[in-house]
Amino acid sequence: MLPAKYRSVLVFFGTFWFYASFSHGSGFRHSTILDPHGKYHLKWRFDRRTITFEIEVETRGYVGFGLSPNGAMALSDIVIGGVTDGRPYLQDYFADAKRKVQRDVQQNYRLEYGRENNTHTVLAFSRDLLTCDTNDKDITVPVPYKDTTYWCQMFKIQKVQQKHHVTRIEPLIQRGHENLVHHILLYQCDSNLNESELDASHECYHPNMPDSFLTCETIVFAWAIGGEGFTYPPHVGLSIGTAIDPVYVLMEVHYDNPALQQGVVDSSGLRLFYTPELRQYDAGVIETGVWVSLYHMLPPGMQEYVSEGHCTRECLQESLGQEMPSGVRVFAVLMHAHLAGRAIRTRHFREQEELQPLSHDEEFDFNFQEFQLLKEERLLLPGDNLITECKYTTKGRQNMTWGGLTTRDEMCLSYLLYYPRVNLARCESLPEINGQLKFIGVKEIQVPVTTWPFMIKSPKKYSNLSFTEAMDKYRWSKKRGKSFNEMVLQLPINVRCSRWGQEEWSIQGTLVSPPEVKSEVKPPSMVCRSASEPHSGGVLLFTLCLTYSVVQACFSL
Repeated sequence: MLPAKYRSVLVFFGTFWFYASFSHGSGFRHSTILDPHGKYHLKWRFDRRTITFEIEVETRGYVGFGLSPNGAMALSDIVIGGVTDGRPYLQDYFADAKRKVQRDVQQNYRLEYGRENNTHTVLAFSRDLLTCDTNDKDITVPVPYKDTTYWCQMFKIQKVQQKHHVTRIEPLIQRGHENLVHHILLYQCDSNLNESELDASHECYHPNMPDSFLTCETIVFAWAIGGEGFTYPPHVGLSIGTAIDPVYVLMEVHYDNPALQQGVVDSSGLRLFYTPELRQYDAGVIETGVWVSLYHMLPPGMQEYVSEGHCTRECLQESLGQEMPSGVRVFAVLMHAHLAGRAIRTRHFREQEELQPLSHDEEFDFNFQEFQLLKEERLLLPGDNLITECKYTTKGRQNMTWGGLTTRDEMCLSYLLYYPRVNLARCESLPEINGQLKFIGVKEIQVPVTTWPFMIKSPKKYSNLSFTEAMDKYRWSKKRGKSFNEMVLQLPINVRCSRWGQEEWSIQGTLVSPPEVKSEVKPPSMVCRSASEPHSGGVLLFTLCLTYSVVQACFSL
């Protein structure tokens, strides 16, 4: 047992995700409350090597804080401190298997400051994430115990004195985790972020994630499960080092964990090769297809269901017309869907006439998705339009399949690599929702809209249901599903046409009719050049690794 003088306040907890809420004050990015009465407050921040805690406890006695495998005292890593005669102190302890507390010979916790008033004691202390002390608990956290996790980490591109080109990007997937890491996206962030934002990591798309993550809108590179390394063509490179190039980047790693594996620590990421020997053109990426949303929905029990995501002529006319009237050249495409996907193609139209598809895969394999170099580069002109067409099967599913982030949700996307780079990040669409609701008999929704998904008001059979619940309640059949599909493909579409960062082209948010297609061109046999050949020659390599943070991820340059 702990000596009596140490029994004032002692809290233990198991190894946990190091985030609970986003703290905007005092330099601590995360905070939580450790007791049910709200008397023990914990804040923390960390970088790649160290972690700093601040505890504020309603007591004037001694304060203890422990890390253990299961929240119990046995085999725990303990720190005990307080304030005596106005002077703070701190000691590093541990408990053995019999719960006997002993002072650690290797004192790895460092006192930062301490104070007390008439009601509370505050202590701040730090330590290395890995101390190489067998009595300390390593602060590394496994992939979360849940089905789907999107984990984000902020990095700063290594400063170079002149413009360089990235010529090759390789995935670094930890051995044995090939089925766990579903995709990795790299985004360009606001170049004016504070240096304190560096090494910030958090669950993506979470209400408590750092505000700086919201500035990371422009996709720099995309890798998906089964893909290998990508080598840019000899006349094209990804630019770094100029005023409009990435300074800060956000790496998003999608972990797919349907088996709910526990205790898995991952260190996957990307490696980028760069050189001062410049190519002729700067590369860019455009995300096209269906805007990821619940408004993208697939009925259950369908042998085949078709979704279309439009990169509209209105968006390309405005963006390319101002940025590059002579057009851009697409040289590689990555087509992306989830588990229900069976076939994808990226169709190309000019003046209502269909050209040969940019890319197509009639035997889409969820476990093999990578950029494919086109046999011949394709000119994309202002006023052209693209349709990313995805075919799905939902046989065996009892409920609707929704557009969303998990692998059991769906996506329908094409990532286009092109040159020269222009200020266009996303060119997508989404079918208008009212027509979809009308199909199942919805007459009125509740206004004002205060919840998401929004609620149905009438008819009575759907009253007080969310629109997703109403869609699931509808009695779907193959015939009804087919009719719904035919109707959705004719609905007006909501245009997404965004620039880099959080800016938009003026056409964004407007409703337009889907284009009329005069004739459909049958895809030829797919002929692509490999983009995964290793790079050779005089290139440089530098590494930024999130070695010991929340879901470990490595980003290498």
